[in-house]
Amino acid sequence: MSEGDIAEPLRGGSSQGSAHIVPFPAAPKQVSFDRAELQAILNLYGRMVAAGEWRDYAIDFMPDKAVFSIFRRTSEMPLYRIEKDPKLAKKQGAYSVIVSTGLILKRGHELDRVLRVLDKPKVVAN
Repeated sequence: MSEGDIAEPLRGGSSQGSAHIVPFPAAPKQVSFDRAELQAILNLYGRMVAAGEWRDYAIDFMPDKAVFSIFRRTSEMPLYRIEKDPKLAKKQGAYSVIVSTGLILKRGHELDRVLRVLDKPKVVAN
């Protein structure tokens, strides 16, 4: 057998020449955070981890919204959820911060402004 010879026909194909090609299934549509949004969220998350307030996170991408959940401990319910819901973009704003009870702390069109509700001011003692 020489270098260019094929020992057996390719799987799924016939030895007569025409192979049936099955297309790869398309990924389901889902909402996600883009790079800039994720960078803003992770910058806040990093500051809060350094302060010892947050310890874990989870990211969920669903067909209708993306959710970044923040935990104090892994085994607990999330303290906060940062949600991106494009359906609300023209109404109240696509971004919202929601506490574990379901109360919406802040909703808006700009992620940086919405995240400010979680960025606590530092108290300086004299």
